[in-house]
Amino acid sequence: MKNNYHPKNLAVKLNAKGEQFVVKGHPWVFSNSIVKISDDPKTGDLAIIFSKNKNKVIGLGLYDANSPIRIKIVHNAENKAKIDANFFHYKIKIAFEKRSELLRTNTNSYRLLFGENDGFPGLIADVYDSVLVVKLYSEIWLPYLESILDSLQKISKVETVVMRLSRSLQNHKSHNYTDGDVIFGTLKKEVIEFIEHGVKFSANVIKGHKTGYFLDHRANRKRVGELSHGKTVLDVFSYAGGFSVHALANGAEQVTSLDISKQALDMARENGKLNDYSGIHKTISGDAFDEMKSLIKNGKTYDVVVIDPPSFAKQQSEIELAKKKYAQLAELGEQLTAKNGILILASCSSRVTAQSFFDLNSRVLNAQSRLFETELKTTHDSDHPISFPEGAYLKCGYYRFLE
Repeated sequence: MKNNYHPKNLAVKLNAKGEQFVVKGHPWVFSNSIVKISDDPKTGDLAIIFSKNKNKVIGLGLYDANSPIRIKIVHNAENKAKIDANFFHYKIKIAFEKRSELLRTNTNSYRLLFGENDGFPGLIADVYDSVLVVKLYSEIWLPYLESILDSLQKISKVETVVMRLSRSLQNHKSHNYTDGDVIFGTLKKEVIEFIEHGVKFSANVIKGHKTGYFLDHRANRKRVGELSHGKTVLDVFSYAGGFSVHALANGAEQVTSLDISKQALDMARENGKLNDYSGIHKTISGDAFDEMKSLIKNGKTYDVVVIDPPSFAKQQSEIELAKKKYAQLAELGEQLTAKNGILILASCSSRVTAQSFFDLNSRVLNAQSRLFETELKTTHDSDHPISFPEGAYLKCGYYRFLE
C-alpha cells in the first residue's frame, strides 16, 4: 500500500466571496475564505462545504494543508455524490469520451486528464502510444491514487503506467513513490515514440520535462505544417521541434529551429529524423532575442515565423515585464517575416489574458509600416478543455503580411 491515511469528512463554511466562487463552479477555495472547519483537518480529507444560510451542501473538495488553495473542489454539489473509486472512475470515463474525436485522427498521444478542468486538481495524465504518464502536483490524491491509477489504465487501455512527481512531492515522507516509477506494466526504454496527426515524435517519459512533451499546441503544429509546404520556416523557442518537425514532414523547403538549449535542439533533430523529409533542417543555439536580432542584422527573412516562448509571467508581479517581452518578440518577428509571409505569435502565460495578448500584438504590428491581416486566433487543443478562467493559458495569433 502506497498510502495508509484514511481520509475523514470535514464540515466547512466559507465567507460570502468564497461561497460565491464555489457556487459558480470555481475549483479553488483559498485559506482566507474559510470561516469554519472541523477540528484537525488533514491533507486528503474530504471537505464538505455547506452554505452559510440554508446549511445545504454546495461543494465537495479535497483538503490541502500545505497550499494557500486550501480546498480543491472535485464536485459541485447540485446533485449528491459519494466520493469513492466509482466516482473517480466515472469522471475519467467522461474525460476519455471528450477526447474521442481527437482519437479518431491519426494521433495516439493525448492528455487524458487536464487537472482542474477535468475535475482532478493537481493531477495530469498524458498518453504516449501505449504509455500513460501521470504527473502528481498535490498530495491530496495520495489516499485515492491506487483506484484512480487502476481506472486510468483500464479506460485508456495502456500497457504501461509511469508516475512523475512535482518537485515538492519528490522528497515527501507521506508516500513511497519515486519520480519515474513504472507502476504498471514494463518499460523497455525511456524514450517513447508516438504519432501526432500522422507525424512521428518521441518523448522521454522518465526524465523529460513535465510528462515528456507539450501536447497543448498539437492543432497549431498541424496548422503550421499545412502552411509550410515549399516554404522557409523559423521556429523560435523550438524546444523539441514540435512546429519544426510538422513543417519538415509537410514539405517545407528549409526549417530553422532556434532554442537556448542544445539538448532540446538535439531532440528536435532526432524527432525530425523519425519522419521522411527532403527539406533542410538547420539549428541555432542561443538566446532567442539576441539570435533574432542577429538574423535581422544579416537580412534574413522567412515565409513562416513561429514564436512560442515559455511562460514569462509565473507570478502577478511579472505581468508588465512579460508584456514588454511579448511586444519585443512581435516587433522582431515582423522584421523576420518575408513578403506575403505569416507570423505566428503564441503565449502560455495564464496571467496575460488572451484579450490583452491579442491587443498587444495588434498594437505592435499596427505600428510597423506593413499591412497585415489577423488570419486566426486559437486556444488549446480539444484534449485541454477549459472549465474555469485560470485554466485558460494558451493563445496563438496568426498574422499574414500583405506585402
